[in-house]
Amino acid sequence: MIYDSKSKSSVCYQKLTPMLFLPWNLSCLETCYTSTILPRLLASFLTGNRTISISLCLTQYYFFVFLAVAECYLLAVMSYDRYLAICKSLHYAVLMNYRSCLQLAVGTWISSSLAADITIFFMQQLTFCGPNEIDHFFCDFIPVIKLSCSDTGMIELVATMLAPICVLLPFLLTLATYVCIVTTILRMPSTTGWQKAFSTCSSHLIVVSIFYGTIMIVYMLPKTDALRDLDKVFSLLYTVVTPMVNPLIYSLRNREVKEALGKVVTNLSAVKRIQTVLP
Repeated sequence: MIYDSKSKSSVCYQKLTPMLFLPWNLSCLETCYTSTILPRLLASFLTGNRTISISLCLTQYYFFVFLAVAECYLLAVMSYDRYLAICKSLHYAVLMNYRSCLQLAVGTWISSSLAADITIFFMQQLTFCGPNEIDHFFCDFIPVIKLSCSDTGMIELVATMLAPICVLLPFLLTLATYVCIVTTILRMPSTTGWQKAFSTCSSHLIVVSIFYGTIMIVYMLPKTDALRDLDKVFSLLYTVVTPMVNPLIYSLRNREVKEALGKVVTNLSAVKRIQTVLP
């Protein structure tokens, strides 16, 4: 807040710093993420019409891949930002300035778009001539290629080559940064430093754990009939539930949100005490 004593007026503003710019990107990404799947899912429940054209199915799959890969990269960038803030705190303002942050964000979106373009190009070469019934609530990779009556060897090879680059590499980078963060925190002499460091990265760590945990369960467990329904449940978690919960997780780190929540809890407690006293 800037206060001008002469004009007796105040101007409030908040600069979009890297610490805020990256979560802002994540929130925009997850808004698009849920918009790719949730409206069509709700329409199916409300109208009972569960049909979708092949073109719309491939469009949904394209945006799903694009946004899922973007989230993997963006979470890695955010972990790098947390690493610099904790392990290189004296050089943080120089290493993670607005220009560097913008370049990392743009690189994230371009890389994910390229991965989605490559995948959808080979997906469009498939021929669909079967019953065309997807055993899922959205157009995911495995349910879609199971419908193809043409050779799926090429698309499966492409997916196998892209998966380590788009998912495994960001995960390993995220894991490596947190190993460095934890090592640095354990070297801090005071418990106050520990608390501040863990507070800095706690929200991001929770989001990363939920996102990668559900993805690993869905795509790494063996594809058996007994686990088919379980896959759908966990797919619902990382495509719908997790993006809805993430804004709440990050909001609870905001001081104003904490103060407002504390006031609500205090008022509710006061009302409850008054109700117990009244006859």
